[in-house]
Amino acid sequence: MPPTIYIDADACPVKNEVYRVAERWGLRVILVANSPMRVPERDWVSLVLVEKKADAADRWITERAVAGDVVVTNDILLANQLIKENAAVPIAPNGKAFTPDNIGEALARRDFAEQLREWGGPETGPPPFTKADRSRFLHTLHAVLEKQRREKEQDGAAS
Repeated sequence: MPPTIYIDADACPVKNEVYRVAERWGLRVILVANSPMRVPERDWVSLVLVEKKADAADRWITERAVAGDVVVTNDILLANQLIKENAAVPIAPNGKAFTPDNIGEALARRDFAEQLREWGGPETGPPPFTKADRSRFLHTLHAVLEKQRREKEQDGAAS
C-alpha cells in the first residue's frame, strides 16, 4: 500500500508542493486542521477538521499514521511522538526531516526557547519562510519517498 502524506495543516506553507508531489506519485493527502480551508477537489485529497483544542490535530495524526507514511509538521512534539512510535517520517516545511538522530537536539532547542520566554527573554518566532526552504522541502520529500520506494522494492524482492 502506498504511503499517505498527512499535513498538520493550520499553518503549513507547503501544501501546494505536497499536492504536486502526491499527484505525481499517486499518493493520498490528508490535511488535518482546526479550521476550514480550501483544498483541491481531488479524490486523493481530504480535509479532516478536528476540535479547536490543543494538540487535537496531533492526536488525530498519531492515531492513524503508520510506518511508511509521511507527516508534514513544524510541531517538534508531534515529530517526537511519531519517531518514538516508529509511525511515520516527520518532515518540517523547511525541509528538515526529523530522525531519531536529531530529534533530541530539536527538543532541547524547543525547551530552551520556551525557558527563555518564561524568564522574560525575547519572543522570537521562526525565521521567515524562504524559496530555499521550499526547495529544500521538495528535495527532502522526494528523497524520503524514493528511499521508501527502494526499501519496498527490496522487501518485495527478498520475499
